[in-house]
Amino acid sequence: MVRRLILGAGVGLVAAAGLFSLGCGSSTPPSAPTVAEQDKGKSPAAPGDEAHGHKPGAHGGTLVSLGRDSYHAEAVFEKNGTVRLYMLGKDEARIQEVEVQELTAYLTPEGGTEADKMTFRAEPQPGDAKGKTSQFVATLPKDLIGKKVQVTVNNINVNGERFRIAFSNAAAAGDHAGAEMPVKKGSEEEQALFLTPGGLYTAADIKTNGNTVPTVKYKGIRAQHDDNPKAGEKICPISKTKANPKFTWVVGGKTYEFCCIPCIEEFVALAKEKPGEIKDPKDYVKQ
Repeated sequence: MVRRLILGAGVGLVAAAGLFSLGCGSSTPPSAPTVAEQDKGKSPAAPGDEAHGHKPGAHGGTLVSLGRDSYHAEAVFEKNGTVRLYMLGKDEARIQEVEVQELTAYLTPEGGTEADKMTFRAEPQPGDAKGKTSQFVATLPKDLIGKKVQVTVNNINVNGERFRIAFSNAAAAGDHAGAEMPVKKGSEEEQALFLTPGGLYTAADIKTNGNTVPTVKYKGIRAQHDDNPKAGEKICPISKTKANPKFTWVVGGKTYEFCCIPCIEEFVALAKEKPGEIKDPKDYVKQ
């Protein structure tokens, strides 16, 4: 008798649970959870840079990500050749102030293989704090105004972190990772940098590197930037992206790996001007 009562109670509980799952007896099943409800409590996936590759910004420019959406920037190309870079937060609707600094940009015209330089200078907007800016401005070389160009800034400092930005004024331009390596001819300035010793950069290094410059040594080799290196992988000392073993340069008797030619240039300049800031190759590894 006791066993029958227990069994009966169990069946009753199962039936009640079934009715509850149908909305407490309602003939209309409960609506499916919304996407927000399904994702509640989950960490959002970090989209790659291509997620904002050519998304329009508030100023009509192109939104690009810094790192894994840590920050954003909006690049605006004006008809007179002016290029504006507006700094934004993780939330693209928020203005992000950064340290006042000069940004060196490398730009390559569509279908070209030679890169030019231009400098972004800080132009603080009204409301920016002293020593901070939320806008950088540069001017394209006259012969590139009106043309499709790829722009790469290998170093921008945001709250003590260094990032790389790559963007284009061509809506149909592909991801920078597959773009032709921006290279330039061995100019007098470049030869002076790479073929004369100074600081940590020695005559022995110059000889080991082949008595040449990177644009000659690595001409035709494409850069493949990977902004998300895995732990333990080598990273470029300048951009902090994944290092490419095809782009190496000897400095201080040690071999360093980089992501592209412009980073080699910046690193050698740093080794000559501020040798104390150069670390051992083994220290340039993703933690």
